[in-house]
Amino acid sequence: MSTRSESRQGHSGGGVTGKRVDIRLDDVRFGARPDAQLFAAIAESKAQKIADSSREDKKNEPNKSSQLRRFYDELVMWHEKVASSDEEFERLQPYIYMLKAKVAYAKGRRRVDGNFEALFSRVIDQCTDAATLRQAKLFMEAFMAFYKVHNNK
Repeated sequence: MSTRSESRQGHSGGGVTGKRVDIRLDDVRFGARPDAQLFAAIAESKAQKIADSSREDKKNEPNKSSQLRRFYDELVMWHEKVASSDEEFERLQPYIYMLKAKVAYAKGRRRVDGNFEALFSRVIDQCTDAATLRQAKLFMEAFMAFYKVHNNK
């Protein structure tokens, strides 16, 4: 499954223009049998990549931990509302998917870069039921922990 992130240029409209979105996302897959390294090596590699791209764009200072934490916190909130009910997930799915619009808006305001937007959109796209929403929450929890480590280097 390909993603729009690979070799896509950052779009205009207030976003970080000209910055190449170069994060690989095909290994971020949720489902019945997630990769054993999803919450470890895979989450860490994404955190490292986004921390590195943050350091490269010192002028705009995107991807501050507090900004990324807001997206994680909202994902946690939706996970708590859904609990483990697929019926509740279906009812709330449009609001969960709205997180993609929120991250796009943050990118437009230069609060996050294209790599984070691509990652977070991929995570939300993978949410198809209550179980995958839980995996998304756990993935972003691991990502945030690793991001804190790699962003402070």
